[in-house]
Formats: sequence, structure tokens, C-alpha cells
Amino acid sequence: MTNAYQLFCYLYPQLMVEKYQVVIGLEVHVQLQTKSKLFTGDSAAFGAAPNTNISPIALAHPGTLPMMNKKVIEYAVKLGIALNCDIEQHNYFARKNYLYPDLPKGYQISQHTTPICKNGFVKIKLGDGEKKILLNRIHIEEDAGKSLHDVDEHFTSIDLNRAGVPLLEVVTEPCLHSSNEAFAYLTEVRKIVRWLNICDGNMEEGSMRCDANVSIRLKGDTTLGTRVEVKNLNSIRNVKRAIDVEVLRLITLVESNTPIIQETRSYNADDNTTFSLRTKEEADDYRYFADPDLTPFTITDNFLTEIKSALPELPEALEKKYTAVLNLSAYDAATICSDKDLVNYFEEIIKHSSNTKAAANWLLGPIKAYLNDAQLALHQFNILPKTIADLILLIDEGKVNFSNASTKIFTALLVDKEKTPLQLATALNLIQESDTDSIEAWVNEAIAKMPDKVIEFKSGKKGLIGLFAGEVKKISKGKADMQLVNKLLNEKLN
Repeated sequence: MTNAYQLFCYLYPQLMVEKYQVVIGLEVHVQLQTKSKLFTGDSAAFGAAPNTNISPIALAHPGTLPMMNKKVIEYAVKLGIALNCDIEQHNYFARKNYLYPDLPKGYQISQHTTPICKNGFVKIKLGDGEKKILLNRIHIEEDAGKSLHDVDEHFTSIDLNRAGVPLLEVVTEPCLHSSNEAFAYLTEVRKIVRWLNICDGNMEEGSMRCDANVSIRLKGDTTLGTRVEVKNLNSIRNVKRAIDVEVLRLITLVESNTPIIQETRSYNADDNTTFSLRTKEEADDYRYFADPDLTPFTITDNFLTEIKSALPELPEALEKKYTAVLNLSAYDAATICSDKDLVNYFEEIIKHSSNTKAAANWLLGPIKAYLNDAQLALHQFNILPKTIADLILLIDEGKVNFSNASTKIFTALLVDKEKTPLQLATALNLIQESDTDSIEAWVNEAIAKMPDKVIEFKSGKKGLIGLFAGEVKKISKGKADMQLVNKLLNEKLN
């Protein structure tokens, strides 16, 4: 009975999913890759010994005054333009007052009524098409420190290195309706911040963090249900899993006539559950007011123009260019444009080769396979793009075939990057024979070896041409130009 009941409790909410619409709003904290913090010259680098990247200003000692980091404004405007936002040119900072052990000032400097970016959208790709995820705002704020619960058995330890590190909080409207949409949205945001080189997007290290506001309502209803916030999700995969498990929990509550409590929850990835941190029956009163130590600031038209002109071509535009101008497949273009390093390497190859399709094939084939096997990032790859272009040229000129190039020559280049592909192909005796007389002799020898197969071929078994081609390859020790071989075989056998 117990097992049957547990199975029912597990299956029932999943069966009820179609009855409800899920409503999700996401808050993403993007930690900016500036050298110093938002209002001090302290290092913002990750991984330093605890409480070493601090100063009297970061700790809000009496008599100290903050000073604005201009690079943060630049990065915020960059992201706002990339995400189709309206830029608020007249800005000020506010104090968000609350007490927490890792908040040294007793308040957080943030933006309230004048977020630097408003509106905007992020376009995501789904199985059934595209969708625009609407943004409410992007605002600048400083990070808090970090509470560590596993350093001391009896006490919570505080590391304030992160306190004051600049963040951009990207807030969506409650317009996402599935964990798949949330996954696609976060993947796109991470791609954009990496593309702009303003954040490394490493959720495991906390440089990109996500809070998910989740609610459900009957399909057809327009009133939002009671929302639950799931905080500090540290991977895109965990965001998806946490939303899924929370939706099932909410459905279970509603179906059993149990009221949903507005609360803040956390996610346990080990057992795939959420658990309550604190109830949140009313909106927190942070008593915002303009920070008296920081003057309002204005973003000039010239500043906006400079940033717009310096923006790199964004992935969506680049994808269209790769398909329309370079004739790449939609899949190849999307895969290359998923990563700025892939784009940079591809662009360097095609500076030296007009065969753009071959460049894409090499990058997404042998190169990516090698990097995956070796567990390396592209910036650790030791073969220059120009060398790959030279290898493509050898194939295009018929001097080597792709099979030998992608295995033997490519492997040799990984070991000896001082030699050119041509030098290695010569040393490995892989240069193809293109002399018609030599190839014709090999073709004749292969045909003469298999008279019975010639009869079968002429009786209609045209697939046997591969058998003859393989025999020529064997006789020539892989040196025959196979395009010419196939041409001569067709002529002689037909």
C-alpha cells in the first residue's frame, strides 16, 4: 500500500501538468569582469584568500567615501544595447537597507527608480520556433560578501572579498512558461555576456547566479498565482530541474486544497528537492533612498554613440551572415556562433581560405572532437588557424585526401607545429598521385583482379564501384587521387 501510494503521489502531479499554466520570472545576477570593485579600488578577482580583497571603503568605515567605477557603466550600457533595452541617461544610486551578516555596510548600493536599462527582450530558439522573453529592467548594484557554513563546525564564517563587486541584475517579466524556456533564456544570456566579454558566465563560481519566481494557474486564467522564489541556483541545468520539481510541488498543493505560501526556497541538487528558507507574506521594505555619498550621473549621447560603434557583431546577425553570405548550413552557423572563441578561430581560418564550408567542417569536426577528448578549451589549442587553412588547401588541390589529412597529418601537427602540412604530408608519404598514367595502371590492375565482380557490376550491381575504388587505394597505398580513380573506374566499367 505504501509503495502504491508513493507512486500515486509521484505520478499524479505530473498527470495534472496539462491542466495548469506555469508562470516564471527570472532574476539573473551578472558579475562583471572589471579589475576593481564598483565603488573602491579593491581587486574584484575571484579566488583570493578570504578577506584579502577588502578596504575601509568596502567595509564602510566612518569617513570613507565611494567612487564610481566608469567601466561598470560602460558594461551595463553594452548589455542593455545588446538586449534591445532603452537606456536611461539620467541615473542615481540608492541605498537598499537590510541587515545580513555578510553585508558590511548594513545596506546595499543599488538602483531603484532609475534602472540604467529598461524594457528590452532576449530572443530564444525553441523546438517550435522563436520567442521573445521580455525584460523589465537591468540595474547596477554591488554584491554582498559570502557566508561559509562548512569552514568551522560551530560558527558561520564570513568572506567579504565579494562585497562591493559590481553586478548587473537582469529581470524578466513573468512571461516564461516552462523550464525549457528558462533553460534556453539563460543559455542565451550567458552567451551574450561572454560575447561582450563583460562576464565569464561561470555559474559554478557564482559569476552568474539565478533566482526563479515560479507560480501556477489554471489554463485560461489571467490572474497570477501565489509565487515562490527559488534562490541562488548555480547552474543552468539546476535552474531547469528546480523549476520542474517546484511546479510539481505547487500542483500537488493545489490539487490537495493546501494553500501555497509565498516564500523563499532553495534547491538541493543531491536529492532534487526544494526546501523553505523563509516565508515572504509581504514585500520586503528596504526603505530605499538616494545615496547621499554618490552624485547622480548622466550618460551622454556621445558616450552612447561610442559604445554602440564599438560593439562586436552580435550572434544573431553573424548567424544570418554566415548562412546568407558564406553559404553555411543553419546548423553550422548556429554552432559556431554559440561561442565567441569558435567565431574568432573560424574568422581567422577564412582569412586564409575561401573554402568556408571546409573551414566549418574542420572546426566542428576534427578540431572540436580533439578538444573534447583532451578536455581542452579552444584557447589551449596549439594549431594556428593559418595552418588549418593550409591543410584545407592541400585537400582542395588534390594533394592529400581528407581521411589522411584529418587523421595522420592533423595528429602530426599536434606534435610538431613547426612543420607545415605539406612538409608533414611529404614526410609521411601521403601526397596523392595525380598522374593519369599511373592511376590508370592501378585501375586496370584492380579490374583485372576481379573479373567476376566486373560481370556483376555490368549486370546492374553499381554499388560494387566502391569495392574497385578500395582495391585501387590498397594497390596505391593510399596515394591515388580518388576523384580521378572514380572517374576512370566509371569510364572503364561502363
